[in-house]
Amino acid sequence: MAFAIKAEIGDPHAMMFVFAGQKTMYGGKRIAAGDVVFVFASESEGGQGLIARGVVTSAEAVPKRSDIERQTPRVSILVERTALARRALGRGALKPFASWNDGRPETELNFKFYRQATNKLVAISDEATAFLDAFF
Repeated sequence: MAFAIKAEIGDPHAMMFVFAGQKTMYGGKRIAAGDVVFVFASESEGGQGLIARGVVTSAEAVPKRSDIERQTPRVSILVERTALARRALGRGALKPFASWNDGRPETELNFKFYRQATNKLVAISDEATAFLDAFF
């Protein structure tokens, strides 16, 4: 299974990315070591969208806090970069794909990342994985 993460990225050319306590949605909490991750630099935090593909080297669930009633599952992961994106893909390119039931990989990514603009880790379909692979 493959995943995608949208987060603040300090160094887009880093060989390792450390994501601590990341919010998970749409199956993101199932991430494990060995999974493929597509890394998006959050545009609301100065990033440019898709920047890298990597492999998870470590994944650990963050324990839920007892003082919070409803809480989104969070994980901490380490990602070893395996490739840098050769073409751009960000909010502007995905925004036109808003017919939520059309089955297109662009629509899936737009829905999961940009319908709610928060940073998050999500599971993606095989079709979305193949679509993103074309950017490398």
